[in-house]
Amino acid sequence: MYGMPKLIRLLVLILTGMAAAGAAQAQAAPTQAQGIEAPKPKEGAPPESTLREARRLSEQGKFDEAIAKLEALAKKEPELKGQAHELGVVYYKKSDYLKAVASFKEALEEDPGDNEAVQLMGLSYYLAGRPAEAIGPLEKVQTWYPSANVDAAYILGICYIQTKDYVNGRKAFARMFAVPADSAASYLFTARMLLRQDFAPVAEEYAKKAVELDPKLPLAHSLLGELYLYKSRIPEAVEQFQKELELNPGEAAVYYKLADAYSRLQKYEEAEKLLQRSIWLDATSTGPYILMGKVLEKKGETALAVRALQRAIAMDPNNPMPHHLLGQTYREMGKTEEAERELKLSEQLQIRQDAKP
Repeated sequence: MYGMPKLIRLLVLILTGMAAAGAAQAQAAPTQAQGIEAPKPKEGAPPESTLREARRLSEQGKFDEAIAKLEALAKKEPELKGQAHELGVVYYKKSDYLKAVASFKEALEEDPGDNEAVQLMGLSYYLAGRPAEAIGPLEKVQTWYPSANVDAAYILGICYIQTKDYVNGRKAFARMFAVPADSAASYLFTARMLLRQDFAPVAEEYAKKAVELDPKLPLAHSLLGELYLYKSRIPEAVEQFQKELELNPGEAAVYYKLADAYSRLQKYEEAEKLLQRSIWLDATSTGPYILMGKVLEKKGETALAVRALQRAIAMDPNNPMPHHLLGQTYREMGKTEEAERELKLSEQLQIRQDAKP
């Protein structure tokens, strides 16, 4: 009985010691934990966020800022995929085509299946004035991508023309317009493209071939007429336009072109009648009104010429030609102030037009 208090006191001491030791360990734990450094978050925005920001800047036309962001990202994350592609697209939009080519080559080393890079590289070569180098990439991919802003199939055909490979050019345009490669239509389409590229002799050859394959093909005779008008072979132009109207009497543009031919032969009465028919069929084109003004002025009907030219100006106020003709007509009428106003405005509009890229 007398030994029990001693035993209790001993147990109390033991328990108290254990509690103190536990508290000491608890206090030491944070100190030890402080010695272990927690992982630090990475500095700067995630790479994907930087790419999105670069795209946003590019869409806003801030190409240099977008390029700076992409180049900084490339230094920081050289292994990140897709950077070269994005950089190439920005250079393409900026019209820095040879730098775009270099970036697309790098993108294709990373991903040979990047068809958009292939196409844009071909277009970049073409726009840099190197059509021969553009053909290879454009032959591989002829699908249209929105970032290109042009149809690659059309550019491929133009590259063939510029390198004088007319046969493959015809095949490219045939594919583009979904017609057989050896058809009259394919020759007609190619003749039109050749004329637009100022390859008039070959265009004439192809237009004649189209007529030979199908004498009733719409607009084939009209194209030949345009070629002869372009070369000032007026009687031949008249003959072709007349043949076109026999086949295609509802085509307003042919009446206008035939009227142009007659006006050069100084057959103003015939020209006026044809222009009126053209306007009846299509009152939305300014060309017939402008030519009507010239024809009526030549006939001495200046008041009617003014009305025709004013109508053309109302339809297209920024076209310098009708302003110039109206100024000349006013001068013939002795209206000096009005003449000077129109001639000055014509000159200003021409300068503005010439300044456009």
